[in-house]
Amino acid sequence: MSMHRKTITLTEQQEDWVKAQIKSGHFGNDSEYIRDLIRRDQQAKERLATLRQALVEGETSGESKPLDIAAIKAAGRELIKKAN
Repeated sequence: MSMHRKTITLTEQQEDWVKAQIKSGHFGNDSEYIRDLIRRDQQAKERLATLRQALVEGETSGESKPLDIAAIKAAGRELIKKAN
């Protein structure tokens, strides 16, 4: 994977925060910290997209049915029996 150099501007407070993260040993340098933030943001966006898709699928799946708690519990007990 090729690397690209970027220039960013931080406030003094942000710079102090980044330095503290590095000093604490969580990251080796500024770039590692920024890349970690980007990865986390990407993961959060992916989780949100997955959740939104699940909501759309649920909304378009038709009318809901009443829950049968006894059947849900029985199915759970059966799964536990099979796992043991």
